[in-house]
Amino acid sequence: MRALYDSKSLTIDDQGIKDSFSREAKVQSWLDLEAALAKAQGELGVIPNEAALNIIQNCSIEKIDLKRMEEIFQEIGHNFVPTVKVLVEACDKESGKYVHFGVTTQNIQQSAHLYMAKKIHDKLMSFLDKTIENLANLCEEHKYTIMAGRTHGKHAVPITYGYKASVWLQELLSAKERLIESEKRVFTVMMGGAVGAFHSMGEIGPQVQDHVAKQLGMHSMAVPSRNSRVFRTEYISNMCLLATTFHKLAEEVYQTSCEEFSEVSEAFKKGTVGSSTMPQKVNPKLAKGIIGNSQKLYSSMNASMLAVARPFEGDSSSYFLYDSCMEEAMQCSTEIILRAEELTRTLVINRERMYQNVMLTKGLINSEYVMMKLTDRLGKDKAHHTVYELAMETASGERNYSDVLKSSPVLRDSFSEQEIDQMLKPESYIGLCAETAQRVADRARESIRNMENK
Repeated sequence: MRALYDSKSLTIDDQGIKDSFSREAKVQSWLDLEAALAKAQGELGVIPNEAALNIIQNCSIEKIDLKRMEEIFQEIGHNFVPTVKVLVEACDKESGKYVHFGVTTQNIQQSAHLYMAKKIHDKLMSFLDKTIENLANLCEEHKYTIMAGRTHGKHAVPITYGYKASVWLQELLSAKERLIESEKRVFTVMMGGAVGAFHSMGEIGPQVQDHVAKQLGMHSMAVPSRNSRVFRTEYISNMCLLATTFHKLAEEVYQTSCEEFSEVSEAFKKGTVGSSTMPQKVNPKLAKGIIGNSQKLYSSMNASMLAVARPFEGDSSSYFLYDSCMEEAMQCSTEIILRAEELTRTLVINRERMYQNVMLTKGLINSEYVMMKLTDRLGKDKAHHTVYELAMETASGERNYSDVLKSSPVLRDSFSEQEIDQMLKPESYIGLCAETAQRVADRARESIRNMENK
């Protein structure tokens, strides 16, 4: 397994996703493709229908001799031909003549690889929708939860936590759109033979390929070249882009759960131990797993780009590299998405600490609001200069911002003390944070409904 795992990985229900990466699952996927090929060829008269039925009946890992398959592998040194040979042996003599008819190893292996990926993808999309729903809940529940908006690591203007969640949520909705839109290019079947031009099956070859794709809920590759991998690299790219949002979310949880912030925290289960030497430790396990696996996932993108550019009609070095990249990407993505779903569902929000933190500068965070209020009288540039001078006086001295503003002739002439106090309340200056949070939450719920109705 290529993803990064820890104790938390053992407690998350992955609905069987990780079992999909086993050797047995891989061999079964090859047999599934051989069965689909035989069925298509039988229906179209390429091979006798009786032979097709017999092949289909034996395309199960329980029906073939795995020990014999390993013996053949040790003898001939080919990782797929042993599967063909034991399948031939499992079939009756006449039907065995038509096993793996008109195709080559990579037709089956690459199509099977994408078939496995599609099944994993479908489950991951279900988890993604759950995560989207979790974030929609956070948007709605915290659309008025005041906190500090930060740029360059410093207080900027007040925002709400619901707004912060809406940024992540909108990115996930875009990522979901990209993934769905790319499915027709990514999850494809190739049955074009040695170089993709249907030399073995001739004119009926494309129909066979279409039939196989339809059986498996996949798409037929327009030009089934073994050396075309751009669309699969597109999928890794899309998963990387999805991961960046989870990575960003996890980084914020990781940092703002530290004692100095204490704005959020991962849910704590009594009895969980964080350190062998520091009894008080409660670590952000979900977040750190997302961060680590995201960083590992990004590296697979660079390697997969190298696999795309190999010359000629087929190249086994690129298969090795790409298959490894794809499996690593799927495994890392699984760990990221499963953790993100639990994190967004169980995240603990500390409203009181968020408000305390936004008030640390005692109103300085609302300086833009004060400036905008002065703009009508002074113009933008002069208002900016005036408030800048007052803010710097506050930052460098012992007087608080409210007193500095109230002692300014310009501010005194423009506003009452009550108006100045009101301007310095963070809840007075949250822009369209609440409206944005609700709008994106509504959009997310519509997206989920659309998926359920498909």
